[in-house]
Amino acid sequence: MATELTDELIKLERAAWAEQQAGALAVQTAVTAHAAATNQSRYEVEQAVKRVVRHPEPDA
Repeated sequence: MATELTDELIKLERAAWAEQQAGALAVQTAVTAHAAATNQSRYEVEQAVKRVVRHPEPDA
């Protein structure tokens, strides 16, 4: 039995996916620009940003 989907669900998921892709591209562009401007490794800048966002330090 196939899962039934509505056009609205598909429309919402497509919009969410497009937003995620646009956001990811914006972050990559900003990371690359920052790394170049500060003469740092793009990879290291990206990893540092992810670490701060995904594993924030607890408030003291």
